[in-house]
Amino acid sequence: MRILLILLASFILVACSNSQKRPNELTEREIYQKAIEAIESENYFLAVETLQELENQYPFGNYSEQAQLEMIFAQYSAQELEGARASAERFIRLHPENSNVDYAYYLKALSTYELGLSLVERYFADDESQRDPQPARESFQEFSELIQKFPESEYAADARQRMIYLRDRLAQNEVHVANYYLKRHAYLAAANRGKVIVESYQGTSHVADGLAIMVEAYELLDQQDLANKSLAVLKANFPQHKQLSNGTFEHSGWAQKDRKSIWNVITLGLID
Repeated sequence: MRILLILLASFILVACSNSQKRPNELTEREIYQKAIEAIESENYFLAVETLQELENQYPFGNYSEQAQLEMIFAQYSAQELEGARASAERFIRLHPENSNVDYAYYLKALSTYELGLSLVERYFADDESQRDPQPARESFQEFSELIQKFPESEYAADARQRMIYLRDRLAQNEVHVANYYLKRHAYLAAANRGKVIVESYQGTSHVADGLAIMVEAYELLDQQDLANKSLAVLKANFPQHKQLSNGTFEHSGWAQKDRKSIWNVITLGLID
């Protein structure tokens, strides 16, 4: 009888302790609402902190999946880009059938693109084509994945527009690299880069530049037949290109930028 009374008293104490909320403890709904209010007021760092608290206290609660989506957005908005990518990948892995999983794909692609821009580059670099193109390539692939998996997504149209921009930027980067090869007198490498632009970036604004690079590089390589073929295509399709003057092709001057005479090299720049 004594044992039964002790057990009964223990159950009552446990039930009372579980039913009473500690003074400073918020419910799942209250924590979630606090996070939403932080997002609406653009206090994204507080939102991230609150959503982490929500997941720690209610990892399998009623707001769990939606809170994970809100976390991706809050981290992206707070420029916690690595965290946003990781959260997006986790959500896609855990909830592939969620009706809003396309949003996770979209924010993942946006975060990848932003990761390619350091603070200095984002605010001070003038020419985006000179930045590391790898994040742009990865972002392009991730936007493409979104469109392939969810062609009717509300984010698909924006993703397509961003892909057009990214593709043009990647083509511009190829032009930048090709000009560098011309400057370093690596004419075959420049011609090959020009060919990549023409074959892989059709529809961008830099195809004409790719053809012009091929013309110039082939002429410098004394490959006149190849230069003439490239020039014919350039004239037929882009007669207004800046390197065409009354039908005559003019070199860009990149190959002359660093050209030094033997005397300049021997005298360390004193005589040219």
